[in-house]
Amino acid sequence: MILNKSDTRRKPKDQTFWVFFPAASLLAALAVPLSVWAVWSGTGWPAGLLGTGHGHELIFGFALAVIAGYTLGPQPASVVYPLFGLWLAARLSWFFWPDSLLAQTLSPAFTLLLAWHVVPRFNAAKKWRNKMVGPLILVLCLLAAMFGLAEALGPFNTSWLPGHLQLMHSAIAGLLLLMTFMGGRVIAPAVAGTLEKKGIPLEARVQPRIEGALIVTLGCTVFLTAFPAANPVAGSLLVIASGLITLRTLRWKLWLCPERPDLLVLGLGYVWLAVGALLTGAALLLGKTPAPALHVITIGALGVLSTSIMLRLAWQRGHRTPPTTTDIALIATLLSGAAISRLVAGSAPFSSPALLWLSAGLWALAYFWVFIRLQTLRKYAKKRQK
Repeated sequence: MILNKSDTRRKPKDQTFWVFFPAASLLAALAVPLSVWAVWSGTGWPAGLLGTGHGHELIFGFALAVIAGYTLGPQPASVVYPLFGLWLAARLSWFFWPDSLLAQTLSPAFTLLLAWHVVPRFNAAKKWRNKMVGPLILVLCLLAAMFGLAEALGPFNTSWLPGHLQLMHSAIAGLLLLMTFMGGRVIAPAVAGTLEKKGIPLEARVQPRIEGALIVTLGCTVFLTAFPAANPVAGSLLVIASGLITLRTLRWKLWLCPERPDLLVLGLGYVWLAVGALLTGAALLLGKTPAPALHVITIGALGVLSTSIMLRLAWQRGHRTPPTTTDIALIATLLSGAAISRLVAGSAPFSSPALLWLSAGLWALAYFWVFIRLQTLRKYAKKRQK
């Protein structure tokens, strides 16, 4: 076989998650306690984490970095590092100068460049349920750009023109849908394979009818949560989605996999999706602020599922085994405690500073641990490649 010069000069591709996962973990560990400090200390520093700023960084900074690491796969350095550099510049500018033109430009620029790289990867899907991933990621990226525009419009926002807070709620609903879909695609085959080795057939795997119903219900919710007038409808759809997520989880029979704690923790993250959807839906139906319930989604579900996925990929690449029980049990416990503490702190969390600091501290400890483990696993993976 004769290789031409272009073949011999090809540079190896880098696993994108080795770059984005540690950075996302470090951002998560720092942003939450710093956001509490910015208000509690009275200094207002860092300015970018005040008010909805911390939500912006955790959704459009942290969550999109995890999505980048998970969906891009192996990429040449010419793709990975410019994209990561733009992400880092966007985070630093938003942290310290959130109202500057630089921050308002770099953050949307990263999300749009990410969409340009990621969305086409899902165009080859044949089933409509699989095709929705690309457009959903595109919507999340566009919401990041719209967030800055909504902040700039400020007093011109009306009931028919969503404000930045409503757009953030839509983004969280979009993450809820994305986690529901992708979490199911990870859990279902893993549970089925585990049970088959034990001679137990699992008929309910992906469960396409339930998955399709979830895509429709939560897809509508992404749009409706941007408009306060539609809260009763959005709330009803979230309650229905919670029931569907619960039913899907039960049909996986995760209790038959006690030897796979990594799957049990993924199941716990999926249960947090159901709890978060139920509480958020109930809050919207009752006309209450959904903030505490939304934190159940962003802390409980996003926290447990993102850490599980990050460690799962890193352990498979480094050791070709699932994560250790110590890793995932410790992190799941810390994040579940953080979610419960923030929920109990309620809609006025700074009136319960002990609970708020406890939640922030547990969250930060979990992600610092993930950051350290990812660094260790990356070094081991590099040694194996030599």
